[in-house]
Amino acid sequence: MTHVVMRIRNTVLALLAVAAAGPGAAQTPAPDSVSAGLYAAAGAGMLSPAARRAVPFVYVPNSKDGTVTVIDPLTYRVLRSFATGALPQHVVPSYDLLTLWVANNLGNTLTPIDPANGREGPSVPVADPYNLYFTPDGHWAIVVAERLRRLDFRDAHTMALVQSVPVECRGVDHMEFSADGHFAIATCEFSGELLKLDLATRRVVGYLLLDPDGLGARAMPQDIRASPDGHVFYVADMMANGVYLVDPDAFRRVGFVATGKGTHGIYPSRDGRRMYISNRGWNTTAGGRHGPGSITVLDPATQRIVATWPVPGGGSPDMGNVTADGRELWLSGRYDSEVYVFDAQTGRLTHRIAVGREPHGLCVWPQPGRYSLGHTGNMR
Repeated sequence: MTHVVMRIRNTVLALLAVAAAGPGAAQTPAPDSVSAGLYAAAGAGMLSPAARRAVPFVYVPNSKDGTVTVIDPLTYRVLRSFATGALPQHVVPSYDLLTLWVANNLGNTLTPIDPANGREGPSVPVADPYNLYFTPDGHWAIVVAERLRRLDFRDAHTMALVQSVPVECRGVDHMEFSADGHFAIATCEFSGELLKLDLATRRVVGYLLLDPDGLGARAMPQDIRASPDGHVFYVADMMANGVYLVDPDAFRRVGFVATGKGTHGIYPSRDGRRMYISNRGWNTTAGGRHGPGSITVLDPATQRIVATWPVPGGGSPDMGNVTADGRELWLSGRYDSEVYVFDAQTGRLTHRIAVGREPHGLCVWPQPGRYSLGHTGNMR
């Protein structure tokens, strides 16, 4: 029996076992709550009833092609591609896990995907959706309108606009929410800042300039994720080649960890004991092929690097997520028209899958967790 066939068989058996358990039955034990913290409900195999409806697929938005490529994660084969609006940036799970939204930045639309069958529906008009998030109470969707310099609060189901919140920074793009759900912090890529958003009043209450302090570059923050205990926010900076450590309550920088060239995305492991940090290999938004891309593995308990995984032959690892079982890390290769699959324990690159031009915020679905806060699957 080949390795691929064995893996298919084992994965199918695991999925059947989870499905058979039912909503009230015992499932995979939760990860240690002390280490997993905010991510304790998103441990390996902890699929909600809504997520169990989904057919396992990986959805890859190809920004320059205006398409989404659908990959079978069991065979690692491309199944099909379908057209979206112009410049699809991210594939985003809805708060209730029943819809995946393709954020078509220049197309000014969101294209819904039904994860139960992987088929797309009619696009919904939405202005400048670079990224998409959901408030922790599930009441609002927040469309990150980067070009328009605003955060649009919308109905989380219909996407009807409720309020536009203007921002004074340039390049607002990624967001993370506090442990208590009272505020969010967003990165502003082109002005080197963070902004703090009060979710109750829907107002920006502060800005923080990220001074690299002699690191030899201006700040250019990208992804932002909370540590498992919620006391630190990690901010990836593609110019400073590392992650800032930010105290979210005091809203001040408290540290910096150098990772690799072009630091970009941040993803927690299923047990919360590791943070996988993608380094795109370029300090520019227009990189080339086969750059010095890598993955840095950070221990959030000690803030120390425990491993670095270079992409063999070079590459540009960007956005993605960890599989539901925690065994693989899938990332788009932004400037190499490919997708990378890493063994999440050993760091071995097991697959390179050709896709369209400039693949960006790919979504591995389904994901464990009670609800989605947006992006490519920020689950809690």
